Amino acid sequence: MQKLYYGGDIVTMREETDAPEAVLVTDGKISYVGELAEARRQCLPGAEEIDLEGKTLMPSFIDPHSHIAMLAQYTDFANLGKCTSFKDLAVTLSDWLKEKRLAEGEVLVGYGYDHNFLDEQQHPTKEVLDRVSDTIPVCILHTSGHMCVANSVLLRECGITADTPDPEGGKFGREEDGTPNGYIEEVPAMVKVLIPVFSRVKADFARQLEKAQQIYLKYGITTVQDGSTNASGFQKLAECAKEQVFHLDVVSYVLADDLEKTAEEYPEYYQKYHNRLKIGGAKLILDGSPQGRSAWLRKPYEGEETYCGYPAHTQEETDRWVETAVEKGYQLLAHCNGDAASGQYLAAFEKAAAKTPENPEKIRALRPVMIHCQTVGDDQLDEMKELGMIPSIFVAHTWYWGDVHLKNLGSVRGAHISPARAAMERGLIYNFHQDTPVVEPDMLHTVWCAVNRVTRSGKPIGQEQCIGVYEALKGVTIHGAYAYHEEERKGTLEAGKLADMVILDRNPLKTDKMQLRDIQVLETIKEGKTLYILRPDEKKNE
Repeated sequence: MQKLYYGGDIVTMREETDAPEAVLVTDGKISYVGELAEARRQCLPGAEEIDLEGKTLMPSFIDPHSHIAMLAQYTDFANLGKCTSFKDLAVTLSDWLKEKRLAEGEVLVGYGYDHNFLDEQQHPTKEVLDRVSDTIPVCILHTSGHMCVANSVLLRECGITADTPDPEGGKFGREEDGTPNGYIEEVPAMVKVLIPVFSRVKADFARQLEKAQQIYLKYGITTVQDGSTNASGFQKLAECAKEQVFHLDVVSYVLADDLEKTAEEYPEYYQKYHNRLKIGGAKLILDGSPQGRSAWLRKPYEGEETYCGYPAHTQEETDRWVETAVEKGYQLLAHCNGDAASGQYLAAFEKAAAKTPENPEKIRALRPVMIHCQTVGDDQLDEMKELGMIPSIFVAHTWYWGDVHLKNLGSVRGAHISPARAAMERGLIYNFHQDTPVVEPDMLHTVWCAVNRVTRSGKPIGQEQCIGVYEALKGVTIHGAYAYHEEERKGTLEAGKLADMVILDRNPLKTDKMQLRDIQVLETIKEGKTLYILRPDEKKNE
C-alpha cells in the first residue's frame, strides 16, 4: 500500500533548509523523499495521493519521558487541576463522588491539585478531605506526583498514626502533637497509602489505556514512555500488549530493583518491541520536586539557612544501581530535579567509569539519561558531556512554575532552570518532555517554552537559555529517538524509516515564535496509518 504526500511544507528534520516536494510511504515505511515527479514515478498502481493543501508534514513527536500507565489510571479520577481553593477541591470531589457511585471498598481519588495556585498557598490537610466524606477513603495527588493527601478514614485504614516513623526519603505531615495531618511527601512515604489505594481501584485498564493513547495522539505523539514501571505494573502492560491494545510504541523503564526479575519473566520485551511494547531499561528516582521544595539542592532554598531538600537514596545505593546497569548493559534513567541529586547520579557513573578501561565507552554506548535537569549546573553539564549522558529537560517548568522557582530558588538560580542552551552549546543530545500526567503532552507548547522562556505571569526567565525553533523541534523528534536508541528508524523523514508523521496547520519554522503554542495538530500517522484526525471541538483556544 502506498501513500504520496505533497502540496505543502515538508519539514524532514534532516537539515533545517531541507524542503522536499513529496514524501512517498510504502507499506508503513518512508520509501522516498524528494521531487514530486520522481515520487510519482515510483508510485505503483493504486497509490493514494494526499494533497496537503498548504499544511505542514513533519515527523511525529517522540515523548522521551512520561507515565502512560499513570495517565491511563487518571482518566477515571477526579481532575482537580482547575481548583483554586480548598473549597473548590471539596466541591469538585463531592460532585465527582455523587456522579461516580463508587463500589463498596473503593477509594475516591483526585489528581492534579497544585498548592502553588491555591488561594491558601499551602497543601490541604485531612480536614479538607473529611468534609467530602468521613466514611469513604479519599486521596488526592499533587500535580507533581511527589505529594498526596489522605483523609482520616484512609489514614486509619493504612495504619498511619503518630507513632508511624518518617521513612528515609519521605515524610508525613503532622500536627504539633505528632498526629498525622494527612499530607504525605515523596514516594517512600506515599507508598504506605498509594499501594492500598490503587489495589482497590476497580477499572478496566485496557479501556483506560485506549483513552490515554488518544490523548498522546491528539498532540501528535507516536512513541511514549512508561517511566517508573514496577513489576506488577509491567505485568498489566504485557497483558494489554498481548491483547494488542497498543497503537503507539510504548517504552517501559522498570524501577531498578524490579528490572532483573521483570526482564527474566518477559524476555520477549527486553530491549525490543513485542506487540508495540518494550523494556528500555531501568528507572531511578533520586529526589523530589523543586516546586514542592523537596528537590535536593547543593545550596539551601531561598529564605532557608540550611534546608536543601533531601535525597531519596544514599550514594551507596545509587552506586550499586549504576554499577549493575553498566555491568549488565542496560540503559538507566534517573529523576534528578535538584543539582545535588544530579551530582549523586554523576558521581555514581564516574565511579563506574573508573572501574575498567572499557567502562567509559560502554557507558557512552548505553546512553544514560538524566530526567528533568531543573537545577543542573554548568559544571555538571560538562560532566554529562564526558559520560555521554543525555539531559531530558522538563523545559515547560519555565512557564508552569517559573514564578514559583524564582521565589523558591532566587533570581539567579531560578533563571537558570531547564538550561537548554547551555546543554546545546556543549553538544549534548538534549530532549524535552512534559512528564505527563504532570502536564498534558503538548509538545508544541514545550517547543514554545524552549524558544520563549516566559512565566505564567509574563516574566521573562533566563532568556540567555532560549534556543531556536529548529533546535527545539529536535528535542521532540530526532533527539527523542536517539534517547531510545531508535534514531535509525524514527525522528526524521528519510527513506527507510517508519512513516511516523504528523500534519500541522502551519509550519513551525515560519511561525511567529510567540504563536508556536497555537499550532494545531490536524492528523497523527503511525507507520502510514492515520490514528487521529482533529475534531472541530478539539481546536486550541476553543
